Amino acid sequence: MQKVAGPWKEAWRGFRKSKVAVVGMGIVIFFILLAIFGPLLTPQGINEQNLSQRLMPPSSSNWMGTDDFGRDILSRVVYGARISLWVGFLAVIGSVVVGSILGILAGYYGRWVDTIISRIFDIMLAFPSILLAIAVVSVLGPSLRNALIAIAIINVPNFGRLIRSKVLSIKEDEYIMSAKAIGMKDNRILVSHILPNSMAPVIVQGTLAIATAIIEAAALGFLGLGAQAPSPEWGKMLADSRSYLTNAPWTMIFPGVAIMLTVLGFNLMGDGLRDALDPRMKS
Repeated sequence: MQKVAGPWKEAWRGFRKSKVAVVGMGIVIFFILLAIFGPLLTPQGINEQNLSQRLMPPSSSNWMGTDDFGRDILSRVVYGARISLWVGFLAVIGSVVVGSILGILAGYYGRWVDTIISRIFDIMLAFPSILLAIAVVSVLGPSLRNALIAIAIINVPNFGRLIRSKVLSIKEDEYIMSAKAIGMKDNRILVSHILPNSMAPVIVQGTLAIATAIIEAAALGFLGLGAQAPSPEWGKMLADSRSYLTNAPWTMIFPGVAIMLTVLGFNLMGDGLRDALDPRMKS
């Protein structure tokens, strides 16, 4: 008798069939390893200044050149991976937790609970995300921590509405009705049945949201509302190198390439997860 593969094992098989998704996962793993071990291998300290070597082009001693303070750009880009990934993962985790709780409550209980929560989501989604993030950071004050909080807040409606729609589609299924019929309490139904069966789209959206969070953190850093000097955050590095674009373009190119590759990796991996977890994509 042939053993039937579980849904997650089957999803992994489908994911591996997409070469583009595997490439994206490889890029993500590379930057995660870079964030963990890279700072141990960098040639210089991230804030080690040498004004006699300022704005030097890439060379054998400084593979990505130096910035306007003579700091090694390679060391700062590598350490910046730790900051960007930290912001991306924590912001999305916060958004998923809060958004899932609100979305489950709105979808399962409906009526006035759904109305209040949905209207809050609608109000938040009425504003462009970056403008809402700027408003939140302006209230809390410019810092990397407050930028992380702002990014988490602005992504809550996306996960909340996603979970709500999923709950609305499964709460009338037979196994949910059976659980209610045997007297199972609502909190147990939500934790044991509703939440596990709503996670597939959240995983996909979460992967894509990490890429968005990294871009938003870089945008806030570029505007001076995120990470503050001398933090080697990629957006802040781009902002600091604007004045040297013509005579020292490497100061802007390498942080920009790091942002582009990281976001590309998460987007490719998210697309692969979406195809692997979506039953409609299965042949």
